[in-house]
Amino acid sequence: MGIVIEMYFGDHAPPHFHARYSGGEATIVIATGEILDGSLPSRALRLVREWLSEHREELAENVELASDLQPVRPVAPLP
Repeated sequence: MGIVIEMYFGDHAPPHFHARYSGGEATIVIATGEILDGSLPSRALRLVREWLSEHREELAENVELASDLQPVRPVAPLP
């Protein structure tokens, strides 16, 4: 299984997402890529941050949708 990214409705600030991979889990700030909580293997974290840099605007839009209790839009994976 690959890296799983999740966003939760009504989650706490700052805007972030949760990434899970191979028994590790991290909460990552959308604006900075900083880890708020948890950890991931270094290769997985590098891939998550690469994906974040490519999709930061889409993720920020999804945060706005989620805060209005609207369905979020899918975000493409890394190729």
